[in-house]
This record gives sequence, C-alpha cells and structure tokens, in this order.
Amino acid sequence: MYRLDPDFFNLDYTLDCGQVFRWEKNGDWWTGVVGNNVIRLSQEEDSRELLIDSKLPPEFFSRYFRFDDDLSSIYESINRDLLIDRAINRYKGLRLIRQDPWECLISYMLATASSIPTIQKRIYLLSQIFGQELEDGYFSFPDPETLANADMSMLDLCKLGFRADRIKMAAEEVCSEELDFDALFRLEYKYARERLMRLRGIGEKVADCVLLFAFEKMESFPVDTHIRQIIQHYHIDDSYFETCTNLSCMGDWGREYFGRYCGYAQEYLYYQKRVEGFVSLY
Repeated sequence: MYRLDPDFFNLDYTLDCGQVFRWEKNGDWWTGVVGNNVIRLSQEEDSRELLIDSKLPPEFFSRYFRFDDDLSSIYESINRDLLIDRAINRYKGLRLIRQDPWECLISYMLATASSIPTIQKRIYLLSQIFGQELEDGYFSFPDPETLANADMSMLDLCKLGFRADRIKMAAEEVCSEELDFDALFRLEYKYARERLMRLRGIGEKVADCVLLFAFEKMESFPVDTHIRQIIQHYHIDDSYFETCTNLSCMGDWGREYFGRYCGYAQEYLYYQKRVEGFVSLY
C-alpha cells in the first residue's frame, strides 16, 4: 500500500459520477477492476491523500485519473454561468477517467436505455462468464476474440437482450481490424464519431461517451436525458435554439458554449442533475 497526494481530486465524485461501472464502495474503500487488476482505493478526509492498495505503480493512477489535466484552467474555461459555477464548486475534484477503449466501447453499448445498476449487472455477468477470475468474485473484462467467438446462448445468460448480437458484431470488427482504435485516436472528433456510429447500436450519445472517456476527445458533449432536461430547463431561451431543438443541436450548442473542454462541463452538469435534480440558482 502507498499514498499519492494529487491536486484537485475527489475520489468519491470521480468514481460515483457514472462514467465507469466496475467500482463499488464498501465503507471508506472503493474496489474496482481495471484491466487484469483488482484495485482498492480510499481517500483521507483531512489530508485528501489517496491510499492505494495495488501493485500498480503511481504512474498508472496518474494516467488513469488524468492528474495531468489542469483542472484550474479547465474550470476557468468552462465556467460560463451560475449553473456550471455551482456544479464546479459543489463537485470540485471530479476528474474524467482514461478508460480502456475496448471495455469502454462495450460498456456503453450495454448502457443504452438502462439504469446504472442494470449496466453494472450486465458487465458483471459478461465478465463472470467470459472473463478470467482475478480474485473471488472479481473478473477481468472479456477480450474481443472471446466475444467475437461467443455462442449466442451463452451471451443470453448475461441478460443483454437486443444488445447481445450488437456487441458480438462490434467484437468481430475489432478482431478483423475493420474498427481500428489507433485510427480513432488520430481522427478528428467529427470523423471519429462518424466511424463509431457505423457500428450497429451506436448513436450520437454512445459515440460521444466513448470518445470522451476513452479516446481523448474532450470536445465530446454527450446528450442524454439529464443533459436534455438541463438545457430545456435552464438554456432553452438561448437564441441558438430558435431554429433547432433536437439532441444533435444540443450537442453542438454544448461544444460552442463551453468550448474545448465541454466534456468536463457535461460530466459536472450530469452528476449535479443526477444527484440533486434541478437546483435553484438564486
């Protein structure tokens, strides 16, 4: 076990905000699976030091939790109004996580029209049946080859519904390199999104989530039910929406309004809405 002392970091907000699905909290400790590692983390209330029970080096966690992001500059960049100002001050230290592209892709394909507990259950079953056991009750995420060759009857045991054949097809594209993750990193945001949306079952929101959390596209602005409701409640009088009110326009608005780090703004607004609902600004 060892300690890290990162600036502007809140472990609870970062792991609870809905961007990752394989962490659970018991008492003061979070336990999660990242790659082939079971990791346990806690944060001291007074010193804010991060306690790490893992053989992984400090560099891993610095990259995973994006400690290289300058949150002070990001806050200054996105702080455009009272609503985001409140979210920044209430949930200060929430950081985006650099996720594994393959696991992130499948996780968000499983997340469509589902609650977070349901998503977590699907991922657990998928890992239990097709992954490798790392510790009692903890399993690695299955690799593309395993899911590409999976029998549909076994996939049905994971309670994926209509998503089962879609993740199998995605796995087949990854295995054949028809879907090239390295190319997605290199592509500009709009072209990377277009490529992801060629996969069956991936719309704008899922594509934006995957690009934001796994492919360094900070200009992604996923629009789900919470974000749509936020915009309709607080910003619908913006002249931007005089001629366009669909979800695509809301995403374009978010990119224009919050700028290059709009993905951070989205996560703060999403978490504030999910935890507190509509908040009073006066």
